[in-house]
Amino acid sequence: MAFSLPHKRALHHLSKYIFLLAAALPASAQEANGRVVLVLPFDNRSGNPSLNWIGDSFPDTLNKRLDTAGFLTISHDDRSFALDHLGLPPDFKPSRATTIRIAQQLDANYVIVGSYSVQPVPGGGAANDKITIQAQVLSVDGLTLSQPIQDGAELDRLYDAENAIAWKAARTLDPHFNVAEATFLFAPGGVPLPAFEDYIRGTNAPTADERIKRLQAAVSIAPAYSAALLALGKEQYTARNYTAADARLSKVPPADRQALEANFYLGLARFNSANYAGAETAFTFVAQRLPLPEVVNDQGVALARQAKDGTAFFQRASAADPSDQDYHYNLAISLFRRGDTANALKEADAALKLKPNDNEAGALRAHLGLVAAGTKLSENASTTFSPVERIRRNYSEAGFRQAAFQLDQMRAARMATLPPAQQAAEYNDLGLGYFNQGFLPEAEQEFQSALAADPNSAAAHVGLAQIREASGSTADARTEANTSLHIKPNAAAYLVLARLDQADKNLPAAASDVSQALHIEPNNSAAIAFRLSLQQRGQQVP
Repeated sequence: MAFSLPHKRALHHLSKYIFLLAAALPASAQEANGRVVLVLPFDNRSGNPSLNWIGDSFPDTLNKRLDTAGFLTISHDDRSFALDHLGLPPDFKPSRATTIRIAQQLDANYVIVGSYSVQPVPGGGAANDKITIQAQVLSVDGLTLSQPIQDGAELDRLYDAENAIAWKAARTLDPHFNVAEATFLFAPGGVPLPAFEDYIRGTNAPTADERIKRLQAAVSIAPAYSAALLALGKEQYTARNYTAADARLSKVPPADRQALEANFYLGLARFNSANYAGAETAFTFVAQRLPLPEVVNDQGVALARQAKDGTAFFQRASAADPSDQDYHYNLAISLFRRGDTANALKEADAALKLKPNDNEAGALRAHLGLVAAGTKLSENASTTFSPVERIRRNYSEAGFRQAAFQLDQMRAARMATLPPAQQAAEYNDLGLGYFNQGFLPEAEQEFQSALAADPNSAAAHVGLAQIREASGSTADARTEANTSLHIKPNAAAYLVLARLDQADKNLPAAASDVSQALHIEPNNSAAIAFRLSLQQRGQQVP
């Protein structure tokens, strides 16, 4: 699978890591299996140029939502590169033929195109204006165009309407996609319309000053708006305002989907502020979840700046991507600090072989050739020769998503070789993890996969019951909980029923449910707390 040139360069640094993990898996697990999607800005057919920003918002929303549905979407940067490569301006409105050329340039399997119109409502205010949306899915491989996908809402509910289009597009792209629409629409991310507008305008503004101004406005309206916090923090980092970048990026919650990118730039901001311990913490957060070479390298550099030994990290980075001269250079310096001059020489030679005109590597190699075996690199500030390890500053959001996507594909291929009951157990564990983080669409996909492997999985049905409860589909939640109990009595399903009964003001039924849960799990903390709550309201629990 290929992307634009910047993306290919980023993926080069990921490939060795992915291939090492994939070595024992089927080749099909290493491909995107025809799930690469390009979303283009939608056309504004309102006759009002001030609403053009809405068209730019569709790729942002649909990309995020389709990513959660198991597709791999093309980033804004790669889309811009493809337009530039074809000699087209950023705001170019492509014909169908040109759309196919852009998609082929990016190796996309599908393109989503669309349009919208906004009808004013007399006396209702702009937020109550009606937006009507139409989208279609173009199959690049089959050269076919889907039937129109339509939705609409009050303009103040633009994000909900875009989510609905994303769900319908996912169903068009993959008829087997079985996440409920209510789950998809309930997923977090919505913010007040003015904040959303400032964020979209900010991410698409032509100048840094305008981008920062717009993004600051978005954050002032919605202080917990993670996407705006990340975009603003990156802009402030680029502007070398590292203190401000640190303050913004550190506000992105650890469980947020954008936390990896936020923590990578947070590490860089802290590194440039000489807060090396803080930088190490941020890089470690990323590496623990996706240990790619550039992140592991930066862990080692942050350690080295604290006069700690980062050799193990540089060895991991170099082993994962032996074609990167910086990793060999950093490892050579780290080994020199240890006094391992023999292996330091080998790493310096490897760096020079990859980049013969690397003057710093050449100077390191020359110095190593002059010192006695076992000599340690001096940390004395007055020493004339004092090389330092190199930090990696490149974060390819698309490249990192590609790596995560391929890891998911490989995981699915591995799990397909397991017995059905074990498959279901692993999918249920993944689903519960997603659910606990608030990622409902991902959680539902895992529970549905568990049921595909084992239709009699009580845990999968109770997982779906919890999702239906969270998304407000109470009747479906009750059905799933009862199905789970029919297969195997369990406390989690009884607690779902207890909460539903309590919401219906049927306290005796809720008490009976809690009693059943405690009979199965006497030490269940949620059931114990529920019992106490009912008793405080005067309801006896059997």
